[in-house]
Amino acid sequence: MAYFPMFVDMTDLKVLVVGGGQIAAEKLEKLVRFTKEITVVAKEINEETYKLVKEHCLTHYLRPYRKGDIDGFDIVIVATDTIDLHREIFEESRGKRIWVNSVDDTAYCDFIFPSFVKKGDLTVAFSTSGASPAFAKRLRAYCESALPDEIETFLNEMRTLRETLPKGKERMQRFEEMTKAFFERYFDT
Repeated sequence: MAYFPMFVDMTDLKVLVVGGGQIAAEKLEKLVRFTKEITVVAKEINEETYKLVKEHCLTHYLRPYRKGDIDGFDIVIVATDTIDLHREIFEESRGKRIWVNSVDDTAYCDFIFPSFVKKGDLTVAFSTSGASPAFAKRLRAYCESALPDEIETFLNEMRTLRETLPKGKERMQRFEEMTKAFFERYFDT
C-alpha cells in the first residue's frame, strides 16, 4: 500500500512518544523541528533522549505506559521493542481520532515517518511506503547534499515578495524568472 504524502501544521497538535531509547530519540529529533508540544513516557530514557527532552523543555514521565495515557493527544509515536504494546496502543486509539505510528511495525500505523530534508521553509520528504527506510534515508542524504545552502535565503526573499507584490500575472512571471535563474545558477539544468 502506498501512503499519501501530506504536510501537517503541528502548531496546536499534542504528541505523545512512548519509549526513551535510540529510536525515540531519532523521532524526537525530527518532531522538535515542527512542535514542542511533546510528552515522553518511558520506563527508561537514554542520554540522547534525555538531552532532547531537557534542551526543548519537553514533558516526560519516567514510568511504563499506562492505558489511557494517549487520551488528550493527537498523535502517538510508539518507539519500543514491545510489539504487544504497539498493538495495545493502536487498538486503544481506534475510535478516538488519534493517529498512531508504531516504529518498524506498519500493521499498527495510521501514518509513517518519511525521511526528509528541511532547509528553512523547504521541506522535501522521501518514502518507500515502508518497503525500505534505508533506501529513503540514502536518497534523502543524496538530495540533501545536492541542495545549495542559499535555498533558505532565496525562499525568504520569495516569501517577502509574495507578501508585498500584488497578485497577478506579473508577479507569477517574476517568480518564474527568479526561480529559473536560481536553478540555472545552482543546479545542472
